[in-house]
Amino acid sequence: MTDDHAPGGSIEIRPVPGLPEFRPGDDLAAAIVAAAPWLADDDVLVVTSKVISKVEGRIVTVPADPAAREAARRDLVTREAVRVVARRGRIVVTENHLGIVQAASGIDGSNVAATELVVLPSNPDASARALREAVEAALGVRVAVVVTDTLGRAWRVGQTDAAIGAAGLAVLHAYAGARDAHGNELSVTEVATADEIAAAADLVKGKLGGVPVAVVRGLRPKDDGSTARDLVRRPDQDLFRLGTDEAVTRGRADALRLRRSIRHFSDDPVDPAAIRTAIAEALTAPAPHHTRPVRFVWIRTNKVRRALLTGLRDRWRADLTGDGHDRDTAEKRMAKGNILFRARELIVPICVPEGAHAYPDERRTAAESTMFTVAAGAAVQGLLMSLAVKGIGSCWIGSTIFAADATRDVLGLPDDWRPLGAIAVGHPLEPLTPRAFADPGDALIER
Repeated sequence: MTDDHAPGGSIEIRPVPGLPEFRPGDDLAAAIVAAAPWLADDDVLVVTSKVISKVEGRIVTVPADPAAREAARRDLVTREAVRVVARRGRIVVTENHLGIVQAASGIDGSNVAATELVVLPSNPDASARALREAVEAALGVRVAVVVTDTLGRAWRVGQTDAAIGAAGLAVLHAYAGARDAHGNELSVTEVATADEIAAAADLVKGKLGGVPVAVVRGLRPKDDGSTARDLVRRPDQDLFRLGTDEAVTRGRADALRLRRSIRHFSDDPVDPAAIRTAIAEALTAPAPHHTRPVRFVWIRTNKVRRALLTGLRDRWRADLTGDGHDRDTAEKRMAKGNILFRARELIVPICVPEGAHAYPDERRTAAESTMFTVAAGAAVQGLLMSLAVKGIGSCWIGSTIFAADATRDVLGLPDDWRPLGAIAVGHPLEPLTPRAFADPGDALIER
């Protein structure tokens, strides 16, 4: 094609009629040459993928019964899929092994017998290259070849043909760096030339007329070695990799696995609105007797923070020396674990017994206290998860280190309010990523 991809005045699109009904093992190139002996250098031969699938034996025998045929089709769609992108009712959009995102993995049941289904070619680029070479050997002309299939389009109604295989032409043309008639530099415009050729050729091929091949003349293609595989967007560049339902499902699955204890925080401030939202979401955790057994004390002033952390440091040092560590060892251990001192924000969760039932016996009283503690812990876990899905890190320091009585003294809490440690909050130095699923092992007991 010309350097700016303009066709230079006009192009011609010719159907190639008179082709037979192809079956496995047929010579596709010989049939095309016989039907179109007028092929010339620089013509673009556009071939429907189905005829290539047929001659390459990509036909699957299925039952003629409609219900059984549909069941076989669904099984074939699953086998050909790498992943499911979206699903709604009987419609399923998948990514197949070629990297193509389309309905039903490209499985086709049209224009074949009731006992057959057609699977896409295993390597359409290789098929295009082989067909190009066979035409040159037969006629002595150098044509380009585009193998097409029908694809739906996000945000647009209707289907168009697109290139799934190509040889002998540049499948893409980037206008980046070029300037328009007004002198404006084009920065991102990139034309999928092979797809445009595929769609144009379908205007003369159609779906029901038995014309699976067309020729586009006048484009003067340049072979830069690219293939249709180059048209498949890489996963790391795909802004819409999942359908809505699948994205929601993935998000739900990843949310819990994002949660982890962060030891090192950046200096970036945390949005106060994000913390307020996370606390509000945490308070949706289930609680006994329609109570709210948790309070979150967000330490906002430096005076309270200093008092709280000083009390923590003194109590921690006393505990370590009481365990038999000398003062130097205790100081080193405290310096290594000083997560609360490094965090941008500090939140103290507190178990509140308001609404707890009073029982005359110790057994039920203890059970009630445990139930309220667990409910408060559920709210804490909800807070940690809510922060994580917002990209905010946290570390929950248990109450064995963060002494409850010292906390009550600094914060002026009632005697029956039980601090559950403290939560360090801040942006992690490394982005949060979902951890792998854990094997439950002996943690799962079935009876």
